[in-house]
Amino acid sequence: MAERAPLWSVFVLPAVLVVVAMALAGLDSVLAAGARTGRIGSLRAAAVHAVRPAVEVLRHLVRQPRRTRASDLPLARIGAALLPVAAVLAAVVLPLGFRSVSDLPEGIVWFNAMEALAWAAVWLAGWGPNSALSLIGGYRFLAQGLAYELPHMLALTTAALGAESLRVGEVVDRQAGLWFAVWMPAAFGIYLLSAMAMAFWGPFDQPVGADVAGGAAAELSGVDRVLFLGGRWLLLVVAAAFSVPLFLGGGYGPLLPGWAWTVLKTAAVLAVLVWARRRVPTPRMERYVELAWVVLTPLAVVQALVVAVVVLNR
Repeated sequence: MAERAPLWSVFVLPAVLVVVAMALAGLDSVLAAGARTGRIGSLRAAAVHAVRPAVEVLRHLVRQPRRTRASDLPLARIGAALLPVAAVLAAVVLPLGFRSVSDLPEGIVWFNAMEALAWAAVWLAGWGPNSALSLIGGYRFLAQGLAYELPHMLALTTAALGAESLRVGEVVDRQAGLWFAVWMPAAFGIYLLSAMAMAFWGPFDQPVGADVAGGAAAELSGVDRVLFLGGRWLLLVVAAAFSVPLFLGGGYGPLLPGWAWTVLKTAAVLAVLVWARRRVPTPRMERYVELAWVVLTPLAVVQALVVAVVVLNR
C-alpha cells in the first residue's frame, strides 16, 4: 500500500506535471523539426526547437483574444480550464515510487472519473464558441470517447482484478514479483492506445485536426488556448504515468530507489507514445470506432476472463 506523501506535495504536483509536459512538448518539437528537414543540424538548433513550445505559450498569452459572434464565453472558458484541472486531479492517486498524494480506496475509479471530466471539458470547449469547426471537434471527441472508453475501462478493471483491489498502492504491491504487463499484455496494449485517445494525441488527434482548422481549439485564443492545449499535454503525461503502477510494477526494480524506477518507466512509456505518433497513421473516425468495438473490446473481455480464471485458482 502506498504511503501518504507530505501535505506540500499537493502544491508541488501541478508544477511537476507542467515541467514534464513542457519537456515532452519540447522533445516532440525537436522530433517534428527533424522530420521536416531530415536532420537537426546542431545542438543549438535543437535547443531552439525545444524551447519553441514555451515561446508559443508566451505568444498566446500576449495575443489579443478572438471572439466569435453569439458565443457562450463562460462555457468555452470552463471547458478550457477544466481539462488541466481534470489531469491534475487524476494525478493525485499516482504513486511516485511508493508514495502518492492520496492513495484512495477507489483510486482506479477516481482516475477513470477524472477522464469523464476531460470529456466534458472538450465538449464544452467545442460547443461554447458557437462555431461549426469547433463543434465538429467536440463531436469527434465524443465519438472517439465512446469508442475507446469501454476497452479502456476493461483494461483498468483487468489490472484491478489481478490485484483484487481498486487501490492503486495495492495494485503496485501485487507486482512485486511479476509485472502485470507480462501476463496481461492485451490489457496493457489497449491501455496505451486508449491513453493516446484520451489525450486526443498522435493518431487520435482528429478532435483538434488540421482538416477542421484545429477543431475543438479552433476558436480558442489567449489564456483559454494555452489552458486547453496545455491540459491536453498534461492529460497525456498523467495517462502514460498511470500505466506504470497499473502494469509495470510501479517503483519495484533492482538497485535504484522506487521513485527513480517510476520516473524511468514513465519516461520509457512517453518515449513509446512519442514514437507511435510518427509511426502510426491517423485512422478515419469510423475505422477507429469499428476497430474499438469489433477488435479491442472483445480482446479486452477475453483478457479480463483469463485474469479472472487465474485469480480464482490462486
